[in-house]
Amino acid sequence: PPRSTSSSFPQALLLPPSASTLSVPTMATPNGENFLIVPGPSRVPDRVLRAMHRQNQDHRSADFPALTISVLADLKKIFLTTAGVPFVFMATGTGGWESAIANALSPGDKVLTCRYGQFSHLWIDLMQRFGVIPVIIDMDWGEGAPADKIEAALRADTKREYKAVCVVQNETTTGVFSDIPGVRAAIDNAKHPALFMVDGVSSIASLEFRFDDWGVDVAVTGSQKGFMMPAGLGFVCVSQKAIAASKTATLPRVFFSWADMLANNPDGYFPYTPSSQLLWGLREAMDMLLEEGMENVWARHNRMAHGVRLAVKAWGLTPVAKKASEYSGTVTTIRLPEGIDGAKFVLAAYQRYNLSLGGGLMKLKGKVFRIGTLGDVNELIMLGTLAGTEMNLRDFGHKFPPGAGVAAAAEYYRATATATRGLNAGQAKI
Repeated sequence: PPRSTSSSFPQALLLPPSASTLSVPTMATPNGENFLIVPGPSRVPDRVLRAMHRQNQDHRSADFPALTISVLADLKKIFLTTAGVPFVFMATGTGGWESAIANALSPGDKVLTCRYGQFSHLWIDLMQRFGVIPVIIDMDWGEGAPADKIEAALRADTKREYKAVCVVQNETTTGVFSDIPGVRAAIDNAKHPALFMVDGVSSIASLEFRFDDWGVDVAVTGSQKGFMMPAGLGFVCVSQKAIAASKTATLPRVFFSWADMLANNPDGYFPYTPSSQLLWGLREAMDMLLEEGMENVWARHNRMAHGVRLAVKAWGLTPVAKKASEYSGTVTTIRLPEGIDGAKFVLAAYQRYNLSLGGGLMKLKGKVFRIGTLGDVNELIMLGTLAGTEMNLRDFGHKFPPGAGVAAAAEYYRATATATRGLNAGQAKI
């Protein structure tokens, strides 16, 4: 049949949709992949998907230790530690939190911690449920961990009652990246013996993290963010100081016991049945990270996030994070204009453009949206994301020159691009 001409083509389809059409009663089947751009879970690369596509494996076989031992050895390269001991739990980052608290502390122990978003709040909630007493430094949501206030609190603790200092490095709620070396310096300046525990769920394997150099005692992360995997693995790395503390701590622990892991992991086994598919996926994900090089991984994430912030500025919007020095490289939380409901904004992006943006959480619910720059992302993924976000903003009546944000990010990405294919066999591997 002949093609439609411009005169016979339905004119309504040539016109931009108005905001009044956002509630469409019938929906077409979405084409292409969903743009999963929330700050976790992140998209899973094809290499990792293929690595996991295998039959179950006998986890007590003579062959299994080779996988376990290689995974644990390379986790040390991700955490940047030689002295720390990594554990892999069949859990999530929340399980890692529980492991940190249950193994290292006792009922009634005091913990100095900070609250500046939903995830720092939830870790505090977990502490309270275990009977640990968190002493909380509350910050505005948009600020990071205050090293000066932490140091002052530790200096005032002359009886040395604080058993741990717990800090979230990258608060996914607000897009704030805290200064972990600064907190370590505060602990050292106060000459305080407290354990230093860090939530790195949305930062480790994406942004700079140095377990040994920063004197961290317990670090927690999960598989579904920088490791580019499905949720299901919780990673905990512990110092010898933390292991010593666990031997006298009295909170109950079974599934998350470090002692049970220490009794089995050196021989390449687990104290229970692990997911062999997830471990093979982890093996491939770490191969990808180490092929790229951790410092290059950190630089890529920060570069992607900077492009997003340039787009945000071009749209006439602002990030929630107050200080440029605390901008996150894995998530940008963006304040919406007055009159735009954040929940409706995120829903419309998903329904109309197959774009999954992060919504506002707790105090920020309905006021913001979040763009993740996390895991297996590159320039074109981010530019597609920004284009969909621009269309959604215009659908909701926000005024700015069409294409302004995409252009700002694209020019930055173009000016800072480096060759990523054909450098060597490993880096070009698909």
